[in-house]
Amino acid sequence: MVEVIGGVDTHAAVHCAAVIDANGRLLGVREFEANQAGYRSLICWMRTRGQIRSVGVEGTGAYGAGLARYLHAEGAEVLEVARPDRRTRRRWGKSDPIDAEAAARSVLAGTATVSPKGQDGLIEAIRALRVARNGALKAKTAATNTLRSMIITAPEELRRTLDVSAWHPTLVASCSGLRPDMDRLEDPVHSTKLALRSIALRARALSEEVRALDRELRALIERAAPVTLGAFGLGTDTVGALLVTVGDNPDRLRSEAAFARLCGVAPIPASSGKTRRHRLHRGGDRAANRALHIAVVVRMRYCERTRVYVARRTTEGLSKTEIIRCLKRYLARELFQTLKTDYAAIRS
Repeated sequence: MVEVIGGVDTHAAVHCAAVIDANGRLLGVREFEANQAGYRSLICWMRTRGQIRSVGVEGTGAYGAGLARYLHAEGAEVLEVARPDRRTRRRWGKSDPIDAEAAARSVLAGTATVSPKGQDGLIEAIRALRVARNGALKAKTAATNTLRSMIITAPEELRRTLDVSAWHPTLVASCSGLRPDMDRLEDPVHSTKLALRSIALRARALSEEVRALDRELRALIERAAPVTLGAFGLGTDTVGALLVTVGDNPDRLRSEAAFARLCGVAPIPASSGKTRRHRLHRGGDRAANRALHIAVVVRMRYCERTRVYVARRTTEGLSKTEIIRCLKRYLARELFQTLKTDYAAIRS
C-alpha cells in the first residue's frame, strides 16, 4: 500500500487538509469541519489515499489541539508544523490549500520533527488552572494600579484621607470602606468614592480568586512533581511553568540538551573575528526561561554553594549576565533529572 503524508492548516471553523505521497506528488486537498465528525472524516479521507506515515498539523496548541488529540487516539503520528515564513509566502502566495500542502512537505523534508504536547492528563489540568490564575492576577494588578491612579487625581478632601503609597491590601481595605452618598453622585467627591469602592471590591474578589486557585494548583503540583518541587529555589509557580512547558508526554524530549533548548537556555556560538563567546538562543518557552531565571536569582542570594560559584567565576572575569547564563544551563540539567523521576511516578 502507498505511504502518504498529510498536512493540515487549522482554523476555528474548518481545517484544510492535503495529502502527498513519498515522492512529493500532491494527491488531494479538501476541507473538513473543525469538530469530532470532521476529524473522523479527515482521517478516513487520508486513509483512502494510502497508509498514513505522519501528519503535520499547524497550530497544535490552538485551533489544531482537538485534531491533534483525535489523530493521536487513532494511532497516527502527529508532528507540529510552524507556519510558512514570509519569504515562502511572498514566493508562493497564501491560501489554506497552499499552507496545508506546505505542512505536508515540511514533514516529508524532515524540517517538522517536533511532537506536539499531549493535552489529556494531569499536566493539562495544571495548565488550565494556571491560565485562570494568571488572568486573575493580571486583572488584580490592573485594578490596583487603576485605584492608585484615581487616588492621585481625586478631589483634595478625599485624597487627604487615602495614602496612595500604602501596601495594596491596606489601600484596597481603605477604599472598600468608603461610603458615597448615592443621592449626590453629581458631586465629584461622592462619584469618586463610588468608583474607588467599586474598583477596590473588584480587586478584593480577584485576590480571593487567586488564593483559591493557588491552593488547588499547589495540591496538583505536589502530586505531579514532588521531587522537582523539593529542589532549592523552586516554588509552585516555577514548577508549574516547567511542567506545562514539558506537557503530558515527556518522551518528546530526547535528551537534557533538548530540554535546555526548549527552556531557552542552550548556549549557541556568537563569535566574530577575535571575539570568542556564546550566548543563549532566544527561542524556547519564555515562561520556562523565566522560571529558571527566578530560581537562579534565589539561589544566588540564599544558596551558599551558588554564592561560592558566583564569586569564583567573577574572579575569572565573567560578568553577572554570563554567570546567570551558566547557572541557568546547570539548573536545566539538574531539573531534567528530577522531572524524569516525577513523570515516571505519574505514569506508574
